[in-house]
Amino acid sequence: MKILLLEDEVMLQGAVSEYLQMHNHRVDAFVDGAEALEAIMKGGYDLLILDINVPSIDGLSLLEQLNAAKLAVPAIFTSAQTDIAEISKAYELGCFDYLKKPFHLQELLLHINRVMRDVPPEQRKHLRLSKRYSYDMLNETLLFDNVPQTLTRRQHQIIDLLARNMNRVVDFETFRIYVWDEAIIDNATIRAEVNRLKKALKEDFIQNIRAMGYMIDGSLK
Repeated sequence: MKILLLEDEVMLQGAVSEYLQMHNHRVDAFVDGAEALEAIMKGGYDLLILDINVPSIDGLSLLEQLNAAKLAVPAIFTSAQTDIAEISKAYELGCFDYLKKPFHLQELLLHINRVMRDVPPEQRKHLRLSKRYSYDMLNETLLFDNVPQTLTRRQHQIIDLLARNMNRVVDFETFRIYVWDEAIIDNATIRAEVNRLKKALKEDFIQNIRAMGYMIDGSLK
């Protein structure tokens, strides 16, 4: 999962970044709110971890600007403050969780896992498919390191179907209906098309579920 971390305490930023990377997350860390906002606007993040009191643009104002730009990314706020008005504003702006400093790194990871479990895939602009692939749900575009990829019409339909059913097995009949417009084709034809797609990809994130169909397992990112 690709995470943006906004934290101006250098030691804490380093500890959080290292810990999350150890758990197979990609982390871009910032101390300045304006620089973080610029990076977020370019897209591609699955989760934001935002300190509230940071230079240039504070975490709350940053989320306000994202809302104004209609850019929705799940966010966790962190702060040493216990002001109920500040906490209330964070939730009003749409944050998914609030973590009070100091916190244990494992506690942060538990909060991250809970947030990502509770956010329905269809509510995310970008779905992380693998370490470097993501899927832009709004524009229906496959991205590799945030660069749009060229696919055939049928390959695009396969990716779109699997992405919208993340963590669920898509059976052969569903492929026939959605990708082949209910044409009478055998399972071998579907397998051949999926295999061509898999060979064209730079990372293998499409799983073959024997005798059933295919799926993208989000837990393997």
